[in-house]
Amino acid sequence: MARLRTAMDSAFWDLDVATPRVLEGAAKAVPGEPFPMDAARASRAIRIQQVSFLGNGFPLGIIPSYSPTSSKDLGSFTLQSLLLKPVTSNWWVGFIGQFRPKKLISSIKAEFTSEDTDFPSFKEVAKHVLEKSLYSFGLSTQFSPTPSSFIRWSTEGHGEEKRRRHKMMLFQKLTSHDITFEAAWPQLFIDHKGQYWDVPESISLDLLSLVSESGFRYRLGLHKSSGHPDALSAQSVDAPTSILPGLCAKAAFSYEKSKDFWRKVQTREDTIEKTDRGLFWRPSYDVRLSEPHSAISGIIGGTCAAWFGERASSMCAESKEHEGISSSTKKRSPLNADLFGSVCYTIQHGNFRKYYGDLTRVDARLDISSVSAFAKRILDGSKSSSSKIAEDPNSHPRLNLIFQQQVGGPIVFRLDSRFSLDSSSGKHKPHMEDLICSLTYSFRLIQSGKAVFWYSPKRKEGMVELRVYEF
Repeated sequence: MARLRTAMDSAFWDLDVATPRVLEGAAKAVPGEPFPMDAARASRAIRIQQVSFLGNGFPLGIIPSYSPTSSKDLGSFTLQSLLLKPVTSNWWVGFIGQFRPKKLISSIKAEFTSEDTDFPSFKEVAKHVLEKSLYSFGLSTQFSPTPSSFIRWSTEGHGEEKRRRHKMMLFQKLTSHDITFEAAWPQLFIDHKGQYWDVPESISLDLLSLVSESGFRYRLGLHKSSGHPDALSAQSVDAPTSILPGLCAKAAFSYEKSKDFWRKVQTREDTIEKTDRGLFWRPSYDVRLSEPHSAISGIIGGTCAAWFGERASSMCAESKEHEGISSSTKKRSPLNADLFGSVCYTIQHGNFRKYYGDLTRVDARLDISSVSAFAKRILDGSKSSSSKIAEDPNSHPRLNLIFQQQVGGPIVFRLDSRFSLDSSSGKHKPHMEDLICSLTYSFRLIQSGKAVFWYSPKRKEGMVELRVYEF
């Protein structure tokens, strides 16, 4: 099934979205906005662990990625590598490096092709090689005092940026709950339009229940933001209200259920292949894609939030306005409650065991991220007075389509698209909001592990990720 639990997780401040903009490999989704696409969700494995594993399949352990920067001469193409990773039974530390080759190649080429100078000396070439803006370095460490808890700290610096990024995380697993504490300064957020925001300081504490047999789940959280968000683009737009300064207490619950129309359950006999040389065990490349089926699933839930510190937020916004920086004109309600829901239909043919033509899968998911905004939209209809509601991204539903097709062996082509069912443009037709293309290479020995090569035309970003036991 497509990730239905994103519906509740996206209401909080710790939902990771994959991005190569930072060495951590993830930014936080802006809470309270339309649910992110499944392909946009970051891997649960931290970036250093991914680079450590994936480096075995790349020449010299160097992994490419593609991400634009504010400085165009640096280029978008980057190379990452794990430089150091000492490990013990309950502690590890990793040192990762990143290099942008475009500016170096252009600078050295200019030295050799210039008519005004002689053949460049070693000192002149070395000066270009040691250019600070070409490199980024990150350090991350994790200590596990018990098998059910860990403490993680990371820091990274980019040559083209003046300040470093720091992050700390504490995790404790209980019998039926998970407790997570996160602090970052600054914290990188991304909204549903692909706009990045740097929040100077972000602190969150969450209590999440595990999914029960009935499908019920709940979550409680506290979040504090300090400092006005900075937009990491040339566009001057209003910052989302959910990442403005203030303290927020939030509670959410959800109930999910699924039903199979039909399913061919895989048995052990199905994985045994008979050949001229005897019997061979040939399981599926991915155990989560091993059973043909047709099913429908859904999730409904609600959220309630209380905001404090609105005065400090207003003062900070006024300060930014005096500096000539755009601030949000939207008012943030000190107390609000809402409902959300998603329904998904899935159909799969093939067991993903053979070399060719053994997997075709389609997922169609309809999301309503805010029932109250959607209801207001319906009641007001297409009147001109509803222009303010039309500006609310949560006021109309979205349709997510996921198509997967086996190319050959463990390689699968995947296309994720999101359509907004919005008529604000005057056309009563859905229009595409986002698209992510990817190729996945499944590792049969891991049972449900794969390398994902994805590219987002909207964000003009692409990277390689390792995902284990994830849809």
